Amino acid sequence: MLQIFYVTTLLAAIYLILGFCGFYERWFANGPAGITVEKKYWLIRLCIIFLVEITIFWIGMISVYLTSQQLGIRWRVLGLICGWIPIAHLVMLHIIIRTVRREVKFEKLRAKRNAARADKQICKTKYPILMVHGVFFRDFEHLNYWGRIPAELTENGAKIYYGNHNSAAAVRDSAKELETRIRQIVEETGCEKVNVIAHSKGGLDTRAAIALTSAGDYIASLTTINTPHRGCEFADYLLDNIPEAQQKAIEKAYNVGAEKLGDTNPDFMAAVHDLTSTNCAEFNEEAKDAPGIYYQSFGSKLNRPSSGRFPLNLSYLLVKRFDGPNDGLVGEKSFAWGEDYQFLTVKGKRGISHGDVIDLNREDIPGFDVREFYVQLVSKLKERGL
Repeated sequence: MLQIFYVTTLLAAIYLILGFCGFYERWFANGPAGITVEKKYWLIRLCIIFLVEITIFWIGMISVYLTSQQLGIRWRVLGLICGWIPIAHLVMLHIIIRTVRREVKFEKLRAKRNAARADKQICKTKYPILMVHGVFFRDFEHLNYWGRIPAELTENGAKIYYGNHNSAAAVRDSAKELETRIRQIVEETGCEKVNVIAHSKGGLDTRAAIALTSAGDYIASLTTINTPHRGCEFADYLLDNIPEAQQKAIEKAYNVGAEKLGDTNPDFMAAVHDLTSTNCAEFNEEAKDAPGIYYQSFGSKLNRPSSGRFPLNLSYLLVKRFDGPNDGLVGEKSFAWGEDYQFLTVKGKRGISHGDVIDLNREDIPGFDVREFYVQLVSKLKERGL
C-alpha cells in the first residue's frame, strides 16, 4: 500500500501541476465546442485525489506500524516526527518502504523453505528441547526470551519446554531449580531425557545441574550459546572497584523488582559473583562433564563498539579491555566447551551480539539467519539420534 501511495502520489502531483498550469485546457481548446472545463474542475480533482491518496497512505502506514518487526522503535518514532517535515517525510517514507520490503521478502523465503521441508519434520528430535535462559531474565508467556526461535523450531517439528527458573540466583541454586523442572518434564511426558539449549549463565546452571544433581540422568545433550565458561574478567573488576554500599543498593533494587516479576528469593549478587573468572575457574574444577552426554558450544562477537542494540553497544569497550573480542558481555575466549565448538560471525561492521544469538530484538541480521541457525542446530541433534 505504501509503495502504491509513493508511486501514485508522484503521478498525481504531475497531473495536478499540469492541470493547474492550464495544460489540459490548451490541449482541448480546439475540441468540440471549445472544451475549457479543466480549470473549473481542478479543485474537485485535487480533493478526490487527496482523499484517495490519504486513505491508501494510512491503511499502509497503520498496517506497517502494527505488524512489522524490523521497523523497530527508532524508525517508528522518526517516522512520526519526520512525517510533518517537508522533504524529510519523503526520505523517511522511502526508508520505511525499503525496510519493510526487505522484511516481506525475507519472510516469504522463510515460509517457502519451511513449506518445502514440512513433511521431513527436521527438528523432531527423539528427546524434546529444553530452552534455558540466562541471568536477569525470566521465561514469560507473551515476551519470549528466545524471540521467534521457538515458533520456528515448533513449525519444523520440535517439542519445546522452558526452564522457568529464577532470573537471578547462584549457579548451584539455579541448578537445583533446573533439576526439579527436568524431572517434572520427564515424569509428565515420559520422554526419558531432554536436549538442553542454554544461553549465557544458563549454560553454567545446566552444567551444575548435570554435575551436582541428579539431572544428568535425564539430559541427552547440552548446547551452550555464548556461555561464559571461563567467566568474565570485567565482572571481577567491577566487584573489586564498585563500593559495597552501591553494590547492596543495586542488589536490593533488583531483588525487589524481580520478586514482583515472579522470582522466589532472587539473589542478584550471588549471580554476579558466579560469573567472575575467579569463581568460574573454581566451578570448572568441580563441575566435570558427565559421560554419555553430548556437549557442544557456540559463541559470537560484535565487530565494532557501536554494533548491536543498547546496552551491549555501550558495554563492548569495557568488556574488551579485560576480556578481548566479545559479544558485548562475554569474551570470545570464554565460549568454547565440549566436544564441538563453533564461532559465529558475519562480514562487515555489524557482528552478532549476546542478545542477537537468542533473537532478543527480533532483528534480521544480514549474513546471520538466527532462526535457521537453531533449526539446523536441532536438526543435527536429530541426526545424532538425540
